Amino acid sequence: MKRTLLAWLLVIATFNKLFAQGNNDTWTIKANTIDPFNYYGETVANGMVGIVSSPDPFKVKDVVLNGAFDLYGRGRVSNILKTFNFVNMYLEVDGARIENFKQVQNMQQVLDMRHANLTTTFDYNDKLSVSYAYYSLRHLPYTALVDVTITAKKDVDITAASVMEAPDMLKDVQNYYNEIDRPHVRISLLTSSAKSPTGKLLMAASNSFLFDEPHGSEPSVIHEMWDNNMHLTKFKKHLKAGEKYHYAVVGSAITSAHDDDPLNEAERLTIFATLEGRNRLVQFHNNAWDSLWKSDIIIDGDDETQREVRSMLYHLYSFVRPGTAYSLSPMGLSGLGYNGHMFWDAELWMYPAMLVLHPDIAKSMLEYRVQRLEVAKHNAFSHGYKGAMFPWESAASGNEETPVWALSGPFEHHITADVAIAAWNYYCVTQDKAWLREKGWPLLKETADFWASRVERTAPGHYDIKNVVAADEWAENIDNNAFTNAAAKANLQYATKAANILGITPDADWMNVANNIPILKMDDGVTREHAQYNGEKIKQADVNLLAYPLHEITDPAAIKKDLDYYEPRVGEGPAMTHAIFAILHVRLGEPDKAYKSFKEGYTPNMRPPFGVIAETATGNNPYFSTGAGGMLQGMLNGFGGLEITPAGITQLKVKLPANWKSLTITGVGAERKTFVVK
Repeated sequence: MKRTLLAWLLVIATFNKLFAQGNNDTWTIKANTIDPFNYYGETVANGMVGIVSSPDPFKVKDVVLNGAFDLYGRGRVSNILKTFNFVNMYLEVDGARIENFKQVQNMQQVLDMRHANLTTTFDYNDKLSVSYAYYSLRHLPYTALVDVTITAKKDVDITAASVMEAPDMLKDVQNYYNEIDRPHVRISLLTSSAKSPTGKLLMAASNSFLFDEPHGSEPSVIHEMWDNNMHLTKFKKHLKAGEKYHYAVVGSAITSAHDDDPLNEAERLTIFATLEGRNRLVQFHNNAWDSLWKSDIIIDGDDETQREVRSMLYHLYSFVRPGTAYSLSPMGLSGLGYNGHMFWDAELWMYPAMLVLHPDIAKSMLEYRVQRLEVAKHNAFSHGYKGAMFPWESAASGNEETPVWALSGPFEHHITADVAIAAWNYYCVTQDKAWLREKGWPLLKETADFWASRVERTAPGHYDIKNVVAADEWAENIDNNAFTNAAAKANLQYATKAANILGITPDADWMNVANNIPILKMDDGVTREHAQYNGEKIKQADVNLLAYPLHEITDPAAIKKDLDYYEPRVGEGPAMTHAIFAILHVRLGEPDKAYKSFKEGYTPNMRPPFGVIAETATGNNPYFSTGAGGMLQGMLNGFGGLEITPAGITQLKVKLPANWKSLTITGVGAERKTFVVK
């Protein structure tokens, strides 16, 4: 539905109050006003460990660990697991504990996107000032750091604690404490292990204090057991007025999904990080993020949009990493939204931006599917088809993980083509024939075989794809969906091209099927979304995806006709739909219309105090990384004019919105090229 004028005015007024930066710093997001009753946390993550912020001092909301799933909660299917909260703390001042936001003054939280840390500062009465920062260390996938500085305003006694707490869904919690005392160092290991809800996984976490004092003069650490789910270490310190005191906590979390011996490995990783020390940990973390940001999107003339686009990049960079064979869930590592499952959100919406800016990350995302190809083949077999049929929702095993009440599980088949298109595009960008032969070709072949068996050859020249859930998910169990049919055609065409590149004879039936799959039209020439479509509202982009990214429709007049028809019919669907409209408006020579669509796609979805993006304008389930992925395509493939072709990445001639002076995209593709639009 269209937003009302009143709603837009409220949105603008809220943003002016909550997100005003007061300067042209486009690398930080400052939460100057913390309202715990209207607070949507920011995430610091390294592609493995996600730490979600809280409005209460020294606490975090969640710690999420990538790649760890077990059966519990929603829908009788597996859910991504919270791990031990190993970065919570507390502070006592002159015997009084700081429990929550009500006890502190001048609280501010600042996200530094350049170096991926979240710093909280506050005053405690007239006694002291506190600053602490969370790092999910980029160079150490299972390790996080909390860096604390306390400045005394008068003589005070403090007790600082590191708290290890198990989330409720874990069972058989075991707590351990051990001191390793060497001539040059003392390490206090606070460790816990537990079983996942069904007992399938063993989970473990460990942490230790880091002190600046030389060995022998550091504070004595005391271990204190509270209950089975919580224990802590703490130390006491007397501070004189004006004294500044620094300490840190470093810790690691890992499971048997990642390592055969998670209990010992958690402690080994924590010992390693402890002996590296705070300065080296932060230095290597910062260096890793500097390397990531060599691929950037730079807008000259619009600081607000620049900051928002950097936030989108920051979150996608935070939620995935190379070398893991893990893909991206719609909510990334910001919590348990959508059970942490993988959907088409990964391949169609988030993967393309990563492919353009960091092909190594894209390769890792795609490897997630490659490693589950055999399971997808069994899924096709179970449904009476040949080849490989990828599940709509996928987690650790690659089996179907959609709750049974959602019809998308058995019927939203376009996911199989989405995976294949991602594989073909990886080859196009990297030109890596060895990868294509070893990884891409088996995937393209098996998915093409699926579509050749999936079509119903109802008449000569007319091969239907019946009974699907459309990309527009309000359209269930319909026939000849525009996006599904066009994506299937692309899958078959790309498999044929890949075979020819590799010197393999393609199955001749693939192109026979591709040439006979219908794309339906209405009487006035508008592409019909599906055979039963009669002009109703739609949830999200479907037909318009045929122009981009599928290039099934290439005639500008036809693209405009479809855009004019479907753009007003989109309901309050997910954020990324407007990114497609923005791309098409740019390519039709309408940059100011594109800018309006681009901003409309995410601005009403931003939530305080950091502007994290929710899935819809009225939903509150951030961070919606799918929307960020769509908007980044709007920047790269819309305003940036970038195009993935069989010969690599090229650039179309496009125009910028009137208020932008230039757009620069750095670190593009395998050759790390720079593209500029003025």
